[in-house]
Amino acid sequence: MCYLRGVRMSASKVRRVLDVIRGKSYEECLIMLEFMPYRSCEPILSALFSAASNAKNNLGMNKAKLYVSECYADGGATMKRFTPRAQGRPFSIRKRTCSIVLKMKERED
Repeated sequence: MCYLRGVRMSASKVRRVLDVIRGKSYEECLIMLEFMPYRSCEPILSALFSAASNAKNNLGMNKAKLYVSECYADGGATMKRFTPRAQGRPFSIRKRTCSIVLKMKERED
């Protein structure tokens, strides 16, 4: 299991990638994340490495048998910034963050 909090990306952009890797094996996820064109692949890849290492070191699981059992992204704190627009009026810019949760299990083969 791995929690990655405060990722500077909106949760909807991260969910788009998480929906693809859900239920896939560890090796398959590594290959898919390496070649996907999305910016959200980098933090998800680091979370995947961490979750696999946690499963191996803390729970004694075999990395070759691991698969992504559960993964989701929830919205985090939103940083609010302002920029001037027409006639000097402020315009709100919301810089969103998210939390990524990855859970892995071992296949029963």
